[in-house]
Amino acid sequence: MRLGLALGYWGRGPDPRHLELAREAEALGYDSVWTAESWGSDAFTALTWIAAHTSRIGLGTGIAQMAARTPTATAMHALTLDHLSGGRMTLGLGLSGPQVVEGWYGRPFPKSPLTATREYVDVVRQVLRREGPVTLDGRFHAHPYRGPDGTGLGRPLKPITHPLRAGLPLFLAAEGPKNIAQTARIADGWLPLYWSPTRTSVYRAALADAPEGFRVAPMVRAAICDDVAEGLLPVKAMLGFYIGGMGHATRNFHADLMARMGYEEAARRIQHLFLEGRREDAVRAVPDAFADEISLVGPRERIAERLELWRAGPVTDLLVTAPDPHTLRVLAELNS
Repeated sequence: MRLGLALGYWGRGPDPRHLELAREAEALGYDSVWTAESWGSDAFTALTWIAAHTSRIGLGTGIAQMAARTPTATAMHALTLDHLSGGRMTLGLGLSGPQVVEGWYGRPFPKSPLTATREYVDVVRQVLRREGPVTLDGRFHAHPYRGPDGTGLGRPLKPITHPLRAGLPLFLAAEGPKNIAQTARIADGWLPLYWSPTRTSVYRAALADAPEGFRVAPMVRAAICDDVAEGLLPVKAMLGFYIGGMGHATRNFHADLMARMGYEEAARRIQHLFLEGRREDAVRAVPDAFADEISLVGPRERIAERLELWRAGPVTDLLVTAPDPHTLRVLAELNS
């Protein structure tokens, strides 16, 4: 099982620890480092900065949001950074949800997310293969554009720049069973939001047809600490925000996933409290058991024991969100 470092996205401003953590991860032999975006910092600029200050570690977007860019623009970002980094790029993509797509990007959330994702990936793959001009008679991504409000003058193009790798790895973030199953068919890897090594049956059917070499790369909060309850507080804060606030009361993919993992009553209570404005109560309502099973928190001995559960399943890459170099170092030692 490979280790990666997941840095996420910025809060109020740049996190001064991120570059230090990325360089420490490279020195410790971590396989990859990943950046993200929501509605603040973007994923590609931060990743490029890290690329310029490292030499070996793989670089991934975990995730870049599809609504933020056309698929050709995303492919341009990926092929550019792949060249500049000497072939270290992995493109991780996610569709996000209606709240972000419509509220931040000002675009309609696709009525058929599966089709929209499949078309997006198709266009990105065409750019990277550069076998000919990009063409797609798509419902959401048409190349060239032939809509009623267009000029009709567009013509198919292929990238001027020759991509370094036609097979640049492409991962997808997916939560619903149908989305996960499609990811196994059209992508090189899957970025699960929550992964429990004791509930792999939740995903078994969706991953049944995954090809050999398909990568499963969940993100996990890790912290070496003596007090497990205290170490779980950042995990609960994240879950309270995502389950309570990252979606509408009637359409929240994160809450639905928590429900499928056996915590439906708690998920709905978290949503209710958060939407009432009782955010601290929503965080307290996150079950310690759920926060614990999707993270690696506690003393070294406890982490060592629980890490074996992750290694025993289908996980190929463990993308660690860690607050300090010491935690990164301990995990590298335990996984060696």
